[in-house]
Amino acid sequence: MRWLLALGAIAALVPSLAAAKTVERYAATANGVTIEISAPRADIVRVRAGQGVLPEDASWAVLPLVRGARVSLDLSETENTATLRTTNLVVALDKRTLAITITDENGKTILADAPNKSLAFENGGFRVRKAMSNDEHFFGLGDKTGPLDRRGGAFTLWNTDAFGYSPATDPLYKSIPFVIGLNESGGTYGLFMDNTWRGFMDLGKSERAAFSFGAEGGGVDYYVMTGATPKDIVQDYAYLTGPAPLTPLWALGFQQSHWSYMTQAEAQGIADRLRADKIPADMLWLDIDYQDRNRPFTVDKKAYPDLPGLVARLDAMKMKLVVITDLHIADARNQGYAPYDSGIAADVFMKNPDGTPFVGPVWPGPSLFPDFTQARVREWWGRNYAGFVKMGVAGFWNDMNEPAVFNPPTKTVPIDVVNTIDSPGFVTRKTTQAETHNVTGMLNACATYEGVKKLAADRRPFVMTRASYAGGQRCSATWTGDNSSSWAHLSLSTTQLVSLGLSGFSYAGDDIGGFAGAAPSPELLTRWIEVGAFNPIMRDHYQKDKPAQEVWVHGPQQEAIRRRYIEERYRLMPYIYALADENSRTGLPLMRPVVLEYPAVVKGGDRVGGTEDQFLLGRDLLIAPPTTWESSQPYDIGLPGTGWYDYWTGERIAAPRLKETPRLDRLPVFVRPGAIIPRQPLVQSTGETPKGAIEINVYPGPDCAGTLYLDDGVSFAYQRGGFLRQSISCDTGSLTFARRMGAYKPWWTGFDVVIHGWTGPTPDISLNSKPIPVRIESGALHFALPDLPEGGSIVMRQ
Repeated sequence: MRWLLALGAIAALVPSLAAAKTVERYAATANGVTIEISAPRADIVRVRAGQGVLPEDASWAVLPLVRGARVSLDLSETENTATLRTTNLVVALDKRTLAITITDENGKTILADAPNKSLAFENGGFRVRKAMSNDEHFFGLGDKTGPLDRRGGAFTLWNTDAFGYSPATDPLYKSIPFVIGLNESGGTYGLFMDNTWRGFMDLGKSERAAFSFGAEGGGVDYYVMTGATPKDIVQDYAYLTGPAPLTPLWALGFQQSHWSYMTQAEAQGIADRLRADKIPADMLWLDIDYQDRNRPFTVDKKAYPDLPGLVARLDAMKMKLVVITDLHIADARNQGYAPYDSGIAADVFMKNPDGTPFVGPVWPGPSLFPDFTQARVREWWGRNYAGFVKMGVAGFWNDMNEPAVFNPPTKTVPIDVVNTIDSPGFVTRKTTQAETHNVTGMLNACATYEGVKKLAADRRPFVMTRASYAGGQRCSATWTGDNSSSWAHLSLSTTQLVSLGLSGFSYAGDDIGGFAGAAPSPELLTRWIEVGAFNPIMRDHYQKDKPAQEVWVHGPQQEAIRRRYIEERYRLMPYIYALADENSRTGLPLMRPVVLEYPAVVKGGDRVGGTEDQFLLGRDLLIAPPTTWESSQPYDIGLPGTGWYDYWTGERIAAPRLKETPRLDRLPVFVRPGAIIPRQPLVQSTGETPKGAIEINVYPGPDCAGTLYLDDGVSFAYQRGGFLRQSISCDTGSLTFARRMGAYKPWWTGFDVVIHGWTGPTPDISLNSKPIPVRIESGALHFALPDLPEGGSIVMRQ
């Protein structure tokens, strides 16, 4: 009896023990503010807050199953604190101030609220403040301008038509309120604010020891993601918002575009020239002038008298056609314009406050704007693609969807224009563009994606969007908008594209050569094509009234260099497509900042490891452009570690630093020690089947591994087992092919293996105890193997 009394006394003295229990969410109220904490997974914390009541539990960005998931939280309470535990994290809440501190299971702080009013509601909006250490660095936010490391900047989240933007312009076309925090001791986390109103992220611009985020309206709803490395955080974000679907293979090829190829004959001539000059290419784009009076879903029969015929001729050349379909619908009453007539009949357009359709001037003149917040409107939009899909148009381009409007100073639809949210997962209600503006472009692109997917059974849609929001990667690729022909914009493209990759948009590109401004110099266009060959999307595009910007301009010498880099992209297609497969499963981007794979580079500044100027294609190829493009002076290249290889020569580089003298025909590319990179014979299109063996390039080093991936490149059969995936690894004295996964049959007849950096004598090589002929050439070991669907291990003895 005494020990029972003693336990009762202890419980009374230690309220946290007495109150211990398990919950799925925890709510507290103080000073008129209610806060709720939950965890969709053991390594992710969700925080919601509102004035008196919590905001609606709905999201355009976070997947419904994820948003509804909640792990159990072990709760301990005292009078002033609540402590919630998952298997990975501890969340401490001060019930008096509602301040939150998140630590790992060992008590190390991951993220904590800043002192003195960490959560404030004012003027209809809110601000959340978080403590920021002196060594904190921030990455992400999509295609923002400025440095890769966002620390010290303040950014506006409001989708904006930013034609000819400068390297300092903010905001741009997309709003992705997601950042990765990384400190120099190795701690990392992700923060995603799920709020579509005009918002901001102030990452140390206003305060020395705090960063903040917020919005003009709506409630507080944010997620804190945790992990051991930045790669873990990127995968956490993909878990929340979904990875991009696997792209059609042809979308990874070279693409040519212009505003505009004014006639069908001109467009066909571009395709003919690409093939005649043996410039590999997969896609031709048509901008607005193929349309009748710039009206979406029409064709100007004078300029393009036989669009189905153009599609058929391009298909015969193994090229795809992509056409633009902006979201604005011409206000064309009684003119037989089907999208207007059906849209009015179905009541699909945004409304003024007085209930009349909003009309704004865009390319077709006075135009109406579909209300994509309604599911039925998105379905209506998708049905408009039936004619294009029937004639075989392969891809669709949703531009101007911020939404852009001419004339008003805001360059967009007024914020009092009314939308009706009527979609699964949301309470049906009226709202305005103040809340929905930032998701208009995303919902437009998703309506296109879903519509085309329904119309073209078992064909992967390709959609390109200019404007979007977090989660938009589930429906579309993107590009960095109306950039300019300048060295500054070429440099900016790297930080924009890797930041988009961190923020979900792995399929991203820029207008190679620059869209706006004066014509690029021969050197600028050549350099841009060289870099573009290692970008996820490679599209040459430029505006009206500029000199031609196709690959062949500026003479045969420039064309030869440009062709060689495009050819190299096609040789690397097996490597690139394996990265696309990895992205579809994990969310890891194709194009990566060096810091994603090597977080320690933040300790040395941006010149060590190249956190600003360099980038990675996958984890195995490091591209190191000149730090100042215009200069002919030698520059230093810092590599993350030792033992890297020169991609072009196969030579092993012993030191972690080297000096490079710029040369127009050479873009420095390096290979990770331990990489295994497949290359294929040259083709003129991804639709052309390579012939012979596939080349397996081995670069000995630690963690020696690579992957082969293949499917039909166009359908969803890969989701039903119609794929090929095979892991390859190496160790001292052996090269191992794992047993192949999937049922897809490869095009290759065998493997041509090249082991780079070979310095020893010729070894004896055997497969299943059978000797394999071998030769040494230019510092590399070469031998041929049969195809190995069941796997096999090659033994090397010296």
